[in-house]
Amino acid sequence: MSPAPRRRSVLLATAAAAATTAVPAAATAPAVASTPASAPEGRRPSGPLVIGHRGAAGWRPEHTADAYAYAVRAGADWIEPDLVPTKDHVLVVRHENEIGGTTDVAGRPEFAARRTTKTVDGKAVTGWFTEDFTLRELRTLRTVERLPLVRDRNTVFDGRGRVMTFQEVIDLARRLSRESGRRIAVFPETKHPTYFRSIGLPLEEELIRVIRRNRLTAGECVVQSFEPSSLHRVAAARLGLPLWQALGTSGGPYGHAVAYKDMMSPAGLREIASYARWIGPDKSSLVPPGTLLRDAHAAGLKVGAYTFRAENQYLPAAHRRGTGPNDFGDAFAEYAVHYGQGVDAVVTDFPDIAVQAREGLRR
Repeated sequence: MSPAPRRRSVLLATAAAAATTAVPAAATAPAVASTPASAPEGRRPSGPLVIGHRGAAGWRPEHTADAYAYAVRAGADWIEPDLVPTKDHVLVVRHENEIGGTTDVAGRPEFAARRTTKTVDGKAVTGWFTEDFTLRELRTLRTVERLPLVRDRNTVFDGRGRVMTFQEVIDLARRLSRESGRRIAVFPETKHPTYFRSIGLPLEEELIRVIRRNRLTAGECVVQSFEPSSLHRVAAARLGLPLWQALGTSGGPYGHAVAYKDMMSPAGLREIASYARWIGPDKSSLVPPGTLLRDAHAAGLKVGAYTFRAENQYLPAAHRRGTGPNDFGDAFAEYAVHYGQGVDAVVTDFPDIAVQAREGLRR
């Protein structure tokens, strides 16, 4: 192995070791050293913003208090909660409304009869769904690692967390902001908004109500969605918050005739710029380098790429190391490519590694 790859491998191993020890499981772990306050708008002096994807999903079960706290103490600027509603219309944070893979509900006999099959965004899904549980019932469940075969190290935390509300994530972000001396933003995503509106549990109205109740500012909250209609509903409330149009790699937003490829054209980007401040393309849409980043910046949009991970199976072939799909590869090299192109943010399961890579830009 040449010196450069060896150095990167050592750094990655160091980050992995630090991740397992630097932040205790409890949400009351000591804060990292203070750094200057930063707002979601604009770059940090040290480079692109680092966004903790569902917290620090690479090191803790996603969407738990531990995951969010870990992300901030590792240096993340924003934390991302995915929003779905309960039966009594409270916004909770789960990757999907189907919770069989992220909680212990499958082993709870009192909820066995709730297992069902639904059509969500045109796809049949079988399991247990947040909209069939009250918040009080969800509180009795405990969280588990969603990808146990990929991140078996995270299964040690199974059963230690509980389903959080969006309000609790806001409260946690503000507490972590005070502890760290940095302004930590929440980055909520409306999940399946068309589906939830169709069953009488619209996301946007409740999201707007929570934002207003907490008086969230542009420095504290950026709202994202894959569905333009959801962002238009938020924009109509005139909250003064930046909006982020997420973009897929194929097809188009559910319920919309427009295709993602057309949304990423110069004309499509100008249309997005009429209601949003950011676009969030899959990282693969930016390599090999094309015109998307330049066209977006020309339209006045910032670009945040998703989702960066450290395991080989999620890395480009040139950056893989070892033999297993879940071995850690050269994640630093992938960040270097995207940072070098000029992205404005990265969404990552491993914010500590993203921050270390960002710090390397100054060397």
